[in-house]
Amino acid sequence: MKLYITVKSLGKRKNVLTRLGIELPVIPTTLRELITEVVTLNVQKLTEKQQSTALIPFLTGTEIEERSERGKVGFGSVYNEQSPDLTQAIETALLAFEDGLYKVFIREEENSHLESPLILTEEDEIVFIRFTMLAGSLW
Repeated sequence: MKLYITVKSLGKRKNVLTRLGIELPVIPTTLRELITEVVTLNVQKLTEKQQSTALIPFLTGTEIEERSERGKVGFGSVYNEQSPDLTQAIETALLAFEDGLYKVFIREEENSHLESPLILTEEDEIVFIRFTMLAGSLW
């Protein structure tokens, strides 16, 4: 099933990630399953990225422009060589949702319960809105 994911952060004008198309091997029936599938896909991509190395890293002019629009120009190197723990990543993502650190919208409708049934169709737009924690001190 092909879905489109957009990640937004409330403190920023631009999207953190612009409309990324992903292909899920199974159709999730609950929000818990959807989050689990998305986290699993991201952990797999990170593992692949850690294992692949470019001999001579370089950026084209187009890549530099695209990355500067996102706010960071870099080679995309992964400096943490520790392999991610999939079950821990899933537990962390679910706990963050339960704690209200991000919201999930499907077809512009908020989904607030992990176990509520989902009806997804091909090429649905899913938006993750990440809330930014404010830090400061009292005088």
